[in-house]
Amino acid sequence: MTAGPGQGAGAIFLDRDGVITANVLNPATGEFEAAHALEDFAVLPGAVEALLRFDRAGWPLFLVSNQPDAALGKAGIETIQEIHARMMAHLAPAGIRFVEAYYCYHHPKGHVAPFAGPCACRKPSPHFLLKARDAHGVDLSKSWMIGDRETDIACGRAAGARTIRVGEATDTAAEACVPDLAAAADRILSRPPDQRPGKRPPRPRPAAA
Repeated sequence: MTAGPGQGAGAIFLDRDGVITANVLNPATGEFEAAHALEDFAVLPGAVEALLRFDRAGWPLFLVSNQPDAALGKAGIETIQEIHARMMAHLAPAGIRFVEAYYCYHHPKGHVAPFAGPCACRKPSPHFLLKARDAHGVDLSKSWMIGDRETDIACGRAAGARTIRVGEATDTAAEACVPDLAAAADRILSRPPDQRPGKRPPRPRPAAA
């Protein structure tokens, strides 16, 4: 089970859609987006195993995800929360828990209250990484942000974390671009001992939705 970081320890920050869970084609936009319905939810192949490898290596896990579908009227907030619960239930048998699950529900072009309009927490803002630093003593210089969009990379870099982009990208500011979360784990876990997370307390902290 993933425990909270000790003072000065590094952590793994993960985007959700396209990294842990599968994006789904939205016919209305022609874009691959987060699942808008519970029946479309799916965990990507190898994602559970990669998270378990991070956990066993001592890395505290944080989820940092933009989820603007309620603000945009594409899905209700209840559905978004149900999808989160389904993901956590899928990860639970492996003993995987996030120290915190940080979600931004806002969108600057949103039209559904109370999430419409600009905010401080939407990536590429480093808001949630800084919150983890302040609340849990995370050393961001020893941490990694893993995401499938350049906004994830900008978020990590703004916080002083190292970054890996998942998926195909021809132009990225990330330190590396890899095909999936398993390959990101390979890269991070092959680092020398002085680039590993450091101490953490043994007790797990429940994830927050």
